[in-house]
Amino acid sequence: MHMKIGEFILVNITLGRERTGKMQRPPGMPGMLRQEDFILKETNPALGGVGSAGDKLTTTYDLVEQMQYLYVRVVKAKDLPAKDITGSCDPYVEVKLGNYKGITRHFEKRSNPEWNQVFSFSKDRIQASAVEVTVKDKDLVKDDFIGRVLFDLSEIPKRVPPDSPLAPQWYRLEDRKGDKVKGELMLAVWWGTQADEAFPEAWHSDAATVPSDGLASIRSKVYLTPKLWYLRVNIIEAQDLIPTDKSRFPEVYVKAMLGNQGLRTRVSPSRGINPQWNEDLMFVAAEPFEEHLILSVDDRVAPNKDEVLGKAIIPLTKVEKRLDHKPVGTRWYNLEKHVILDGEQKKKEIKFSSRIHIRICLEGGYHVLDESTHYSSDLRPTARQLWKQSIGVLELGILNAQGLLPMKPKDGRNTTDAYCVAKYGQKWVRTRTIIDSFSPKWNEQYTWEVYDPCTVVTIGVFDNCHLHSSGNNARDNRIGKVRIRLSTLEADRVYTHSYPLIVLLPSGVKKMGEVQLAVRFTCSSLLNMMHLYSQPLLPKMHYLYPLSVMQLDNLRHQAIQIVSMRLGRAEPPLRKEVVEYMLDVDSHMWSMRKSKANFFRIMGVLSPLLAVGKWFDQICQWRNPLTTILIHLLFIILVLYPELILPTVFLYLFLIGVWYYRWRPRQPPHMDTRLSHAETAHPDELDEEFDTFPTSRPPDIVRMRYDRLRSVAGRVQTVVGDIATQGERLQSLLSWRDPRATAIFVTFCLVAAVVLYVTPFKAVMLLAGFYVLRHPRFRRKLPSVPLNFFRRLPARTDSML
Repeated sequence: MHMKIGEFILVNITLGRERTGKMQRPPGMPGMLRQEDFILKETNPALGGVGSAGDKLTTTYDLVEQMQYLYVRVVKAKDLPAKDITGSCDPYVEVKLGNYKGITRHFEKRSNPEWNQVFSFSKDRIQASAVEVTVKDKDLVKDDFIGRVLFDLSEIPKRVPPDSPLAPQWYRLEDRKGDKVKGELMLAVWWGTQADEAFPEAWHSDAATVPSDGLASIRSKVYLTPKLWYLRVNIIEAQDLIPTDKSRFPEVYVKAMLGNQGLRTRVSPSRGINPQWNEDLMFVAAEPFEEHLILSVDDRVAPNKDEVLGKAIIPLTKVEKRLDHKPVGTRWYNLEKHVILDGEQKKKEIKFSSRIHIRICLEGGYHVLDESTHYSSDLRPTARQLWKQSIGVLELGILNAQGLLPMKPKDGRNTTDAYCVAKYGQKWVRTRTIIDSFSPKWNEQYTWEVYDPCTVVTIGVFDNCHLHSSGNNARDNRIGKVRIRLSTLEADRVYTHSYPLIVLLPSGVKKMGEVQLAVRFTCSSLLNMMHLYSQPLLPKMHYLYPLSVMQLDNLRHQAIQIVSMRLGRAEPPLRKEVVEYMLDVDSHMWSMRKSKANFFRIMGVLSPLLAVGKWFDQICQWRNPLTTILIHLLFIILVLYPELILPTVFLYLFLIGVWYYRWRPRQPPHMDTRLSHAETAHPDELDEEFDTFPTSRPPDIVRMRYDRLRSVAGRVQTVVGDIATQGERLQSLLSWRDPRATAIFVTFCLVAAVVLYVTPFKAVMLLAGFYVLRHPRFRRKLPSVPLNFFRRLPARTDSML
């Protein structure tokens, strides 16, 4: 049956393609793709320089390969001689090691400058025996030599332990012949690793070709998402409104503005000077609260013509914060009248003021969703007072990438300047940019606290297009993305894999290279983590006062805009295109490819049931007489002893779970091109998926109908995906995809089998019936424990492209 349905849909899709015109296979589409190019590969790097993958490593930076660096800290100088005619000098320091050269900023007319800059040189690229630190005087034509200090590389000390501070020392400057000259330079020179405290802020030899004003954009950086709140504004009523035309009843509504967010109520059904609404408007606000809430009471005097009856400006710093479902107090605000005089808006002084009655609060009991619910990395409420204790630590080692494709032309050749961004919870991290390399090595390690195992960490790889004064219009190119669900990882195990970097382009799916990661999830309390599987996924307020799907979509869009704007103001900025790609900003858009993928996910979920039906049909047809006789005997036993039915079912499920333990997944999930139907996507489907919204395809009538179809189909696509997710969660009960959840379930099956075996069947059925038919007084608004457990089970959404 399922094959007939699939064939029917595929036939319709084919006919649709024939009607839309000629379809040609683009270069690189199916027929040339190899599935082995997109598989996950387990690696065995020398992590920490002391062990290999799978071991329990305890050294600092033990999830990355140790990289040796030569560090030179230039602190300050004193008593520098004058070189200019004016009797002063404009000093700067040049640190040179072989072909690599780093330069500090220069100071004008200062003989005692202070730089406090650090330079680092990778040991793998060193082709010299000494490092030269030279002090020079900045000049228009040729810089003057003041003095230098030489260090033999074999005599430079190592820091033991690696993170211990090394005090700088004063060194007397020498001329080119080695004789002492006037002036001293305070330096510190040592061998260290990427675990060194100076590493993040150091100038790296990898950036030797980057201008000094672009160095900030290539360094590693840790960002924090701004603290987001839901702002609930309950518009109750207004009093004593004074319309300009007193001969008519005003048609009044309220507009609310918070930054770029704008909402409005419906026109009040009570026509008069005292209108009522009692409507809730929801906004997203971010700390620190820089913007004010502006309420405007408008009168619709004619079509497309409104008159402002009054405004109220409310600072968010004075708004009450609510942590639970208890109601907050209401308040009256005076409405100020504004008029336009000579092109300027001025407040009108009136003795009698109109008022508006509202209830306003910042909701701290909700979690502000800025990610797709399928890939959420944080489920905590906004208010820190409601946070629970962390259950473990996530450690991520970003090792290297291999086989990256050239992303942009530079100096007559193609090149790639790659960096990684990882996002989990409120913490974003960005590795340093490796200049001009198709096989960059980062070897940077980061740590996050984990509050819920049913969360996802996202790692993206990008090409830095903001070097060499590329301009503000440049956009960092996407190289690929990896998502890892923590609940699919075994505790205290180090996972080292090479993940394919896959992107979908208008020309088809393309492998951009591979990124090698090391991941470890350490659990601090197994009991607390097991207890979380019985808790609601989201904070209680999402269930006590739920928000509509439309509200959540709009609020998520606003949250993404706020996060991208705030992170874009950091230094170096995390660009808008990077934030939106990491947060899947366009995941709700219509796609024929995604719809087909979700349909076949549903068919994959239903296929076992259909297989059972086919098998039962064969039993009824006596295709295998011996099997049919055994089924008859089993049926007679269960009819005569019905109390064995439930214990047998649970015992059977327990045995299946134990049997499948041998084939449990040993690797984290990764992007699956076949599951996503990216390999078989047709050019027409890709053109539709990458089309703008609204569509840019002519003619106008087709555009209108096309947009309407995409909007409706996007909702259907989401529903179909959710149905597939529920079915895949059922499958994951015994698949050991989440080892803790499967362990809980199979243990429950064993206990249930024993309990039901010793308990009279009639009593069990009676209690079950009474429980299902219980009075609403005995029902809780929060989801039940089985439902909470089910919602935490992993689905294959993590592997969707």
